[in-house]
Amino acid sequence: MDSVRVLATGLRFPEGPTFDDSGCLWCVEQAGEGLFCRDKDGSTMRVHTGGRPNGAVFRDGFIWFCDSGQQAIRRMNVDTKLIDTALSELDGKPLNMPNDLLFDAQGNLIFSCPGPPDDEQLGYVAVLDPRGHAEVITDGLMYPNGLALLNTSIPTLLIAETHRHRIWSGFWDPIGLSWETIRVWAVVTEAPADEPIPGPDGMTLGPDGFIYTAVFGSGLIRVFSSEGEFIRDLQLPGANPTNCTFDPSGELGLIVTESERGELLSVQI
Repeated sequence: MDSVRVLATGLRFPEGPTFDDSGCLWCVEQAGEGLFCRDKDGSTMRVHTGGRPNGAVFRDGFIWFCDSGQQAIRRMNVDTKLIDTALSELDGKPLNMPNDLLFDAQGNLIFSCPGPPDDEQLGYVAVLDPRGHAEVITDGLMYPNGLALLNTSIPTLLIAETHRHRIWSGFWDPIGLSWETIRVWAVVTEAPADEPIPGPDGMTLGPDGFIYTAVFGSGLIRVFSSEGEFIRDLQLPGANPTNCTFDPSGELGLIVTESERGELLSVQI
């Protein structure tokens, strides 16, 4: 097993790890209905949000998070702890249990809406631009989940399709808000198609240019090259990693949220 340090325990289904500008580490607690924060000195705090918060990302002083319980994209001001709703409807309908999200370089917020995890309905991925316009960029996916952008000369958006155990890739046009030249980028596991787990959950781009994928139900982070080739596995103490991100300071390495044991982990690679 790789060098793993437990940063926090007793978390109620943690997800969405992200760092703010001061270096504090945040994540959501889906079952705890709130946000969890660990300062650089190791002290912790919680902020109650209600709903069922899921993926999270920090930008411009706010923790933006998906809320599958309230079917909305919400955000919290890190300084004031005030929470508001950024988006709750698309084409006149409530968002379909939003799950994960990221910002591109132009400030477009891309988010996945898979629907219920135990339902056979197909989900979609959508975008909210800085002007407040929202639209679907792809649909027909069986539980679209984690998202990542490859750091290449051609913007490439990756979407994890959890229940079909694969990751899709396509050119991302941040001006036209379109996802094009779509292909299967990687088959994450060889599980039968009718088995819901293990499957790819949250993803992040590493400083080495590799994509690190939390494989829920497998107890590992699976690492792929920028071309979707398998590199290695990082073994974890719990079976259900939900998401991951890198500490921008480099001190804590890869941060992983793990829901079976309710832990926030630091993996030195």
